[in-house]
Amino acid sequence: MISLIAFTRRGCRLGESLAKELGGRLWTTERLAPEMGLPSYGNLRDWTEARFTDSRALVFISASGIAVRSIAPFVKDKFTDPAVISVDEAGEFAVPLLSGHVGGANDLARRVAALTGGRAVVSTATDVNGMFAVDQWAKEQGLVLCERAQAKAVSAALLEGRPVAVRSAYPIAGKMPAGLCSEAAEIGICIGPTAAESFCPQTLHLVPGAITLGIGCRRGTEQARLEAALKEFLSGHAIPEKAVRGLASVDLKQDEPGLLALANAHGWPITFFTAGELASETGDFPASPFVERTTGVDNVCQRAAQRAGGHIIIPKTVCQGATFAAAMGQVELNWGDFR
Repeated sequence: MISLIAFTRRGCRLGESLAKELGGRLWTTERLAPEMGLPSYGNLRDWTEARFTDSRALVFISASGIAVRSIAPFVKDKFTDPAVISVDEAGEFAVPLLSGHVGGANDLARRVAALTGGRAVVSTATDVNGMFAVDQWAKEQGLVLCERAQAKAVSAALLEGRPVAVRSAYPIAGKMPAGLCSEAAEIGICIGPTAAESFCPQTLHLVPGAITLGIGCRRGTEQARLEAALKEFLSGHAIPEKAVRGLASVDLKQDEPGLLALANAHGWPITFFTAGELASETGDFPASPFVERTTGVDNVCQRAAQRAGGHIIIPKTVCQGATFAAAMGQVELNWGDFR
């Protein structure tokens, strides 16, 4: 949700127009709310705190100072904070204040400026210098950025004119941006199914957020044990949790409390397949007579991962009594508008 807030009549009129175009919701002061037919934000601090939780972007139609003072107590870091921009009530300037790249504030400011006929005042260094912004590009491509410090190091290298090497397990359409290269360098970006490979002294790993985990477990396995097993599997194979998009298993597990609680705790959808559907998958699957007697199919986790998620990147692995496998969905990358 995009949340907008305005403090004057003129600001409300602009806010209503922007809310309609952006698909957002507008709040105003208690004094203006009845007149403008809008909800009141009540206490500004409370409103801002709530919006940091439920909104992907906040638009203050006000002086930047009001926005800065309002958000200051709740700012954490650019990887988790929502985008925040301020827009003057004449719509002349849209200023990204927080999460310019990862949160999308820069792009939102440009969009607002296009709607108002104003100007986006973008001040992030890579934008000002026309350089490749790895955090923004990763977000646009659906890639999980694994190391924050290395991301900063990549940007610093580009701004200083030092080359940054790129190695990708997937084709990338378009022309490679200036500053990036395919030769060896001191710092590099590695795009692959896990964060295990390092090919430069400093390596930033980007992993597609398209991984499905197949999972098998004994009846009655508690959530805590599954959590521990999951942590072992992910860390053991250098898979970032944020790259996982869902779970898959056999339909005999669809009422398994521990498994359902695991999926719910991580916000992952879980897909269940019949034994027949899993058995129809072709490939080299480690077979278990016990699993076949219990479920009707010789392998649950790897077959389920493949059927739900694409091609297998990590085969059946036993972790603390549970079994996991990982599959990667389709990955399509392009350099976009970066030059």
